[in-house]
Amino acid sequence: MLGNFWITASSAAERLGINEKILSSLREQGILKPGIHWKSDPYGQIRPWSPKPVYNLKMCEKLIKAKLVNDYDKNVA
Repeated sequence: MLGNFWITASSAAERLGINEKILSSLREQGILKPGIHWKSDPYGQIRPWSPKPVYNLKMCEKLIKAKLVNDYDKNVA
């Protein structure tokens, strides 16, 4: 089981070894999928609602590692 561990963008970026801008870019480009890799933070909902994304660390790690291996394989071949 991959777990259901949602953490803030700053914590996710730090633990993944990337900066928040890269993490945000991966989300905005659709590489990180909503509901799988990230979701809107359900806490602190005040109007106007401006949710912050939270990330599933284990799912993000799995995707990033797979992407790195795939990119490496393409560059070596």
